[in-house]
Amino acid sequence: MLNLDFDDEQDMLREMVRGICDRHSPLEEVRRLEDDPVGVSADLWEQMGELGICGLMLPDVYGGSNMGALEGVVVYEELGRSLAAVPHLVSCVLSAEAILAAGSEHQRAELLPRLASGDSILTPAWLEPGNGFGPAGVQMRATASGSDFVLDGTKMHVYHAAAAEQMLVLARTGDGETEIDLFVVPTDASGVTLTQKMSLSSDTQYRVDFDNVRVSSEVRLGDPGSGWSTWQTVTPKAAILAAAQAIGGASQALDLTVEYAKNREQFDKPLAAFQAISHSLADAKTRLDGGRILVHEAAWALSSGKSVDRLAPMAKLNACNVYRDLTAMAQQVFGGVGFTLDYDIQLYFRRAKQLQLSWWDSRTCEELIAAAVLD
Repeated sequence: MLNLDFDDEQDMLREMVRGICDRHSPLEEVRRLEDDPVGVSADLWEQMGELGICGLMLPDVYGGSNMGALEGVVVYEELGRSLAAVPHLVSCVLSAEAILAAGSEHQRAELLPRLASGDSILTPAWLEPGNGFGPAGVQMRATASGSDFVLDGTKMHVYHAAAAEQMLVLARTGDGETEIDLFVVPTDASGVTLTQKMSLSSDTQYRVDFDNVRVSSEVRLGDPGSGWSTWQTVTPKAAILAAAQAIGGASQALDLTVEYAKNREQFDKPLAAFQAISHSLADAKTRLDGGRILVHEAAWALSSGKSVDRLAPMAKLNACNVYRDLTAMAQQVFGGVGFTLDYDIQLYFRRAKQLQLSWWDSRTCEELIAAAVLD
């Protein structure tokens, strides 16, 4: 039976994550880390490792807490609320889940405990210049050379690459549509070049060039040609958590806007007293609550072992649209000053659009939903 009520332990988890985010990642810290080459809030990341949040959804045999997607949603709503600059999604979800799904027992034992503790960061190198989110978008080659592979190509939007010890690289090993493999490659390997690229949200993204990078076949995850299948199994969970992050950010942005509308006066009365503004705020609250329910349902379905082929892209698409539209409305309530750096609302506005473009953009979500409905 569908149950979207959080229990006492989940509420305590929310309070804990909110507390450490408030202490170690106030918006002053978020501002300081904008366009920073490393881009990680070190104190917050250390606390997340010590408190078991990095390994929250990993099996206890590898140092995790063995919790599910609902607990993950609790964490990500708080990370979105605080705009926390941490590599949790790339390292503890996408990379860790891929290793868990396809790695050998040796690879799991070697890599997962360090990811669960936060001592090591691993980030995916997936997207490429001018290419899409599907398997055809992976054109970087991994050419067999004896017992090794040689990687050549370019990856874009590699988050926190300078902070990461290793990257999870998607590379093409054959000409078939899904003949793709996953390789764990050190960021300081010979032939790897990192170039920081500035983004709308001023988060830390890198272009990574691979020039004749030689790696052992032992760093490949899973059977030959299974990389894309593995990647498809881990991205829905990441999409649901990204949707929860969007809901958390939208919720805080709405709170900031409501407070401003109550306190800012024009024509001797607060902005909230004007019908056009109060109706916009009411519509935003309605959409936000609907988006939150959809995200919670998707997380519940994932935790219950049900298919999320439809729910995951629906949650991501809807939550990110809500976040983007809500913050755009908030900018109108704030007026021109909302776009200036002195006001916090612009931090949420910029990150809303960036998140909408990341980890399945809107078009990809629509295609996945259509495929789930029509196929």
